[in-house]
Amino acid sequence: MKNYIEKIKNQQSLTFEESKSAFEVLMEGKAQENEIYDFLTELSSKGETSDEIAGGVYVLRNKSKRVNVENCIDTCGTGGDGMNTLNISTASAILLSSLKVKVAKHGNKAVSSKCGSGDVLEALNININLETNEVEQQINKNNFGFMFAPNYHSAMKFVGPTRKKIGKRTIFNMIGPLSNPALVDKQVVGVFDKKLLNIFALALSNLRLKFAWIVNSEDGLDEISPYAKTNIVQLKDGKISEIVIDPKDLNVNADNFKNLIGQDAKFNSEKIIEIFKGQDNDFSKAVCLNAAAGLIVSGKYEDYGKAYKVARDFIKSGSVYDHLTKIQNG
Repeated sequence: MKNYIEKIKNQQSLTFEESKSAFEVLMEGKAQENEIYDFLTELSSKGETSDEIAGGVYVLRNKSKRVNVENCIDTCGTGGDGMNTLNISTASAILLSSLKVKVAKHGNKAVSSKCGSGDVLEALNININLETNEVEQQINKNNFGFMFAPNYHSAMKFVGPTRKKIGKRTIFNMIGPLSNPALVDKQVVGVFDKKLLNIFALALSNLRLKFAWIVNSEDGLDEISPYAKTNIVQLKDGKISEIVIDPKDLNVNADNFKNLIGQDAKFNSEKIIEIFKGQDNDFSKAVCLNAAAGLIVSGKYEDYGKAYKVARDFIKSGSVYDHLTKIQNG
């Protein structure tokens, strides 16, 4: 571990293989607390690279429980945008599952926000503590299964106390969203910083993902925004390209960012139920914009504008609420 820390201190980046070796030491509990602290903080001050992220994801995936499903997507973002919005990606995941897209949702409870995906799903009376076979059954039955990260990544216990002591973002905030126990090969990933768009695309390419959209909006959201242009880096069959989505081109007509601000899990879950029952507002539009990305990445549609319209028509019908009750009932 000392060699890797020294290298990072000298502003040199680790190769993919070196990163894998370092994370093996971390994830097997073989590193001292001061080594974990130095490794994570020095990486953060140097700036994490795609090889370093991919190496960490490789090891964390390897050591996780496995969920065996096929043709699924995930909509797990990094969080950490500091905006305290409603749970847009979680709501869009449920909307996608109602549109016959299989979603293997990976997530956690709140770390940097007031309400994480695990919190809001619990408030929606969805069981987040499912065993692997139960998640598989849920995905096959209702196109939606949630994997609560702490139940699937026991190796994280070796770094948890040090992460708490550091008290700010580390590489684990970037590794977590990419470490889906179902090994999805299609993903919509929101990132908290525009600089991470290409870094994540290269990391996911290294991890052999087939299709991914990595998104960050110009108003700072780690989601596709209804208010501002969103920068997207697309990874498709090994090729990386850039896309910009402008809500004006889609006549989104959302007008007040305050309409997306969330509170606690109870409040956020009530807002999700409202839009699933057909209430039309800025939150509903934001959820549809992000679900449309999932429709593209899953291969259901090629035209983003058309995908957005399909999501909008369906959510306004109120049918998503019926689908939610099926998920609640297991």
